[in-house]
Formats: sequence, C-alpha cells, structure tokens
Amino acid sequence: MKLLSRVAERLYWLARYLERTENTARLIKSYNNLIMDIPIGTEPSWMILVDILDERNRYSKIFRNESEQNVHKFLVEKPSVTCGIHYSIAQARENMRTTRDVLPEEAWEYTNGLFLYSSENRTKYGRRQSRLAYLDEIIQRCQMINGLIDSTLPRDNAYHFIKMGYLIERADMTARITDVGAGDIIDREGINDAIDPILWGSLLEALSAKSAYRKAVSPIVEKNPIVDFLFKAENFPRSIYFCLREISIEIGDKPNRQSVTKLLRSSMRKLRKFDASTLTREQLHEFIDKFQIFLITLNKEFYSSWFTGEKR
Repeated sequence: MKLLSRVAERLYWLARYLERTENTARLIKSYNNLIMDIPIGTEPSWMILVDILDERNRYSKIFRNESEQNVHKFLVEKPSVTCGIHYSIAQARENMRTTRDVLPEEAWEYTNGLFLYSSENRTKYGRRQSRLAYLDEIIQRCQMINGLIDSTLPRDNAYHFIKMGYLIERADMTARITDVGAGDIIDREGINDAIDPILWGSLLEALSAKSAYRKAVSPIVEKNPIVDFLFKAENFPRSIYFCLREISIEIGDKPNRQSVTKLLRSSMRKLRKFDASTLTREQLHEFIDKFQIFLITLNKEFYSSWFTGEKR
C-alpha cells in the first residue's frame, strides 16, 4: 500500500500521542501508588513528574506553588499543556480524524470516546481513589485502541509508521523516567535505605516493567541491574534497545532509509556496550542526554526521508 507522506506523518503522530497519553497516565498512577506506600515525609516532590517531562519552565509560568493539586491540574486538566494527558488525547483524535480511511472503522469510535471521556472527567477527581479510577480508564482505553490497530490493521505502510511512532515515543519515556527517576533515588541514597527498594520498584512500575524484571533478572530491585534491564533487555517491549531494534524491523526496505538505518545501528551498538555499573550519576545523565539528542535527530531524519510537514 502506497501512502501519501502527509498521511504517514499523521499516523506516526497519532501513535506517538496515544503512547504519550498512556505513558503519562501510568507515570502519574505509579507515583500516586508510591505516595500511599511510603512513610509521610520521605516521598519525593510531586515536581518529579514535571521534571520527567522536562516542563518545569512551563509549569512555573502557570503555577506558583509546587503542590500535588497543581501538578495534577498541569498534567491532566490543562488542555493547552503539550505534555498533558488531555492535550495528547486531543492531538491523537485530530490525527485519527484525518486518517480514518486507512484505519479500522472502530478506531475512530474508540479514540473519540477516549476524548469525550477525558473532556467530561478530567476535572472531576479530587480524592486519590477517584484519580486512580480516571487514570486506569485512560490507560485501558488507550490499550483498547492499540489492541484494535494491532489485531486488525494489515501489515502495510500505515501499520509500519504507526509502529514507529509508538516505539520512538516509548523509548523516549523509558529514557526520561530512568534519567530523572533513577537520579532522584541515587541522590537520596543513605537518607532512608529502607524505602530505596520501594522507590526502585515504583520506577519499574511506571514502565510496567516490574514483573518482567523479576522474571528476567531478580526479585531483588537494585540500581545497576534495573538500569541495564531498561536500556538493554532484548525481549522487554519497553527497553530502549528493544524499541530501536523494532523500529529497524518496521523500516524494512523502505526507500530513503539509509540515514535513518545508519543512526539506529550506531545507537544500538552503543547500547550493547552500555554498563550501568561503570557509570557515575553524572555519566549516566550525560549518556541519557546524548540519547535524547539522538531521538530528536532520528525524528528529523524521519521527516527528511518520508514526511513533508513541519517538524514537531
């Protein structure tokens, strides 16, 4: 199936925004669970959620206080906040609306339903229990859309660009959570060692990685094995290496692929050599910073190779 470049671009961003919605909802949910599991006064700041999404400057322009309520308003309620859940849902819906003819009929119904649900409920939760119910519903609806697309869409170019969108967004979130989350835990080491396993477990939970880590590595949660797992695991769908390898597979023999393929191969070689035990906190941060630059470059190469719109 041949695909117009503008359609390929919209499908790619449809997938990125759906993945971003689910990832952000899961991130907020895992932190809310963490708050209920550790002693009062030992929890990290709510601003860690904003820092993971690299939006502290934007936050400070809207809110003065770094409170639990304001962080949730920022990440859930505000429709103009580009890292927020409702903004991502609205963008996914718009990209879905303009590509309905190449997607399963039910996909539009489910995505529009997700938008309507968020519009009606994003400002209604006050208690944490209500908040978790809202976040669970968002996650489940995103997974329903993803499952529909994966189980019914032919493996043509439309599918490939959707998959590439999911994968690059997933790799980005894994890197962000590892950078800020692991950094915060490392900075707190020695303050209260009893809660460190809970904090590391929460980091894994934010990426739906806890069960996979325990099966593949160990029931004991420790810094270096966790970071290595999230970066290098070959069979875990949210590890960075897995995402890059799968992007390479989706590219296949597409025309104009040379520069993208070269970038991917170079980054995968670096990941295979990665060893968290040899890095200081600052070196880990520097490695992830360079990886984020790589993802920005990769996105630009997608535009140069296959898309015609303005880079986002």
